[in-house]
Amino acid sequence: MFNKVLIANRGEIACRIMRTLQNLGVASVAVYSNADAQAAHVQMADQAVHIGGSAPADSYLRGDRIIQAALDTGAQAIHPGYGFLSENPDFVDAVTQAGLVFIGPSADAIRAMGLKDAAKAIMEKAGVPVVPGYHGTDQSDDVLAQAAEQIGYPVLIKAVAGGGGKGMRLVDHAGDFADALASARSEAKTAFGNSDVLVEKYITSPRHIEVQVFGDGVDAVHLFERDCSLQRRHQKVIEEAPAPDMPDDVRQEMCDAAVRAAKAIGYKGAGTIEFIVDGSQGLRADGFWFMEMNTRLQVEHPVTELITGIDLVDWQLRVAAGGAIPHAQDDIRITGHAFEARLYAEDVGAGFLPATGRLEDLQFSPRARNDSAVRAGDEISPFYDPMIAKVITHGPDRTTALAKLRRALDETVVTGTVTNIAFLGALARHAGFAAGQVDTSLIARDLEALTAPQSDQISAIIAAALASFAPLSGDGTVGYAHWGPIWQDIHIESLSGDRHCLRVACDDGGFDVAFHDVTARVTKQGPRLAIDNQPLPRVIVGQVDLTVMNADRSVFRRVDPLARGTAQDSDDAQITAPMPGAIRDVLVTAGQSVAAGTALVVLEAMKMEHRLCANRDTVIDQVFCSTGDQVAAGDVLLSLQPQAESQSQ
Repeated sequence: MFNKVLIANRGEIACRIMRTLQNLGVASVAVYSNADAQAAHVQMADQAVHIGGSAPADSYLRGDRIIQAALDTGAQAIHPGYGFLSENPDFVDAVTQAGLVFIGPSADAIRAMGLKDAAKAIMEKAGVPVVPGYHGTDQSDDVLAQAAEQIGYPVLIKAVAGGGGKGMRLVDHAGDFADALASARSEAKTAFGNSDVLVEKYITSPRHIEVQVFGDGVDAVHLFERDCSLQRRHQKVIEEAPAPDMPDDVRQEMCDAAVRAAKAIGYKGAGTIEFIVDGSQGLRADGFWFMEMNTRLQVEHPVTELITGIDLVDWQLRVAAGGAIPHAQDDIRITGHAFEARLYAEDVGAGFLPATGRLEDLQFSPRARNDSAVRAGDEISPFYDPMIAKVITHGPDRTTALAKLRRALDETVVTGTVTNIAFLGALARHAGFAAGQVDTSLIARDLEALTAPQSDQISAIIAAALASFAPLSGDGTVGYAHWGPIWQDIHIESLSGDRHCLRVACDDGGFDVAFHDVTARVTKQGPRLAIDNQPLPRVIVGQVDLTVMNADRSVFRRVDPLARGTAQDSDDAQITAPMPGAIRDVLVTAGQSVAAGTALVVLEAMKMEHRLCANRDTVIDQVFCSTGDQVAAGDVLLSLQPQAESQSQ
């Protein structure tokens, strides 16, 4: 076993790797950027080395600096985690040439699986079923369009390099193919430095099921499957293991195919064989096809660990140090069921835009394994993925594990930034998902219901208002004269800008509340408040926000009724950056007429491209940004002609 290992990554995966290193008595070395100087992974490590600026290109993607840090600190091996350099074969070669051990597969194995078209050819030769499609080297528009026609719509355009849904577009009709191809190529070039794509048949009612494999360079085993079908824009949201409704014979066929795939490339370490599965008629042995291989540890690996009782990072370290696979295939068993929900700082109401902010309060449920690397007081940085935590639960069966996930999400407290926790809760309560009726279109199909209010808004408003008022009431006599209670006004505002003025009077027994056409008597029941014996939701009182712990996690803010508003007119004449990022493309020019919904600017932020569109028919007045510009949240990118002027033209 190694004496010291450097982790070439950050965030929760760096912390997760360090936990295993600590269990084994192995020293750890962290690397960090300017933005991560006070990060949890830095403080957790035995040593830490600064490697550059906040942007990944200046730090976590600087393989030369990472290797030098390992040499300078006496580390014997480098663990890449996932993302960044984890699937970069040139980095693996450089690590090996420096006399260090790369904890992962060989550069040759990564290259073999790194391009989806070449990988599919290898899989076909190994007897692994592949999806019908075009994987050729001729990347001309005409050849790709003709291939799509021959395959038959709908088709999926996919970048040959990388993963995570980047460079991927679903095309339903031939008329949309050219625009989708251009968009996929642009995103692939930005994300992976390679604009090549392949075209595949799109499977209806698709499920995304992947098999965890582990090899030692010669032999390989599987650790069963995970179902990752609950996705939005090809990004996984909730994963589970094992897959629901998986027949034993199909599991055997799929897992055997995955092991053949790993052996075909002499795979060493942890990897994942991803399959696209036709779920339209139930899971069948002839209804799954190889999609791609991830030559690294996966974000969702904890669910496999919980159902098998195996520490995958421990296995990675032992095999990289020259050991054999710790268990034979027959010794690996499934015990129970596990779920993982990805908790992100993102604004669901604004189209799931990544968010930033300082975490005021952060509390995790003791009923879950919570893999995280942020703490109360930490900033969600605009430079990296905005994940706050992975909330992971395990139970003896699927129903119990899902019930524990619901409870864990309900008990998780995050304030200081908007999050997707209410959305995750709605998914966990979704009847179809609870019944195991999953496919990759579930979220898109039911998005309106999943993002609709899940709880009583009147109770939320009253709870938030009283939470801001209660400290003033002390023992209940403040605001109370000998002839009766004194009515006081409380003003609060939702994040969407809806203002509420509540009139409140208190007495020893509780509060009388009136606003709009609502009147309510709120009584005290110990430390809780209730209306008609129904408890009001708990409220987390922050410096600015009032976060209601209901299903929607409604957030309100106190309003000074004497303050003058400075909001822009509802006919917004400016397009501003919703978050910090880089301008990837400016699609319009001054004086150009555009229709509502027209894409104006492409902004790259938090590893994703975001198209900023016109909210009405208008004319571009001025353009204030150029391709390549770095912009801050709120920067004005374009100005539009006022509505009256643009309508007259």
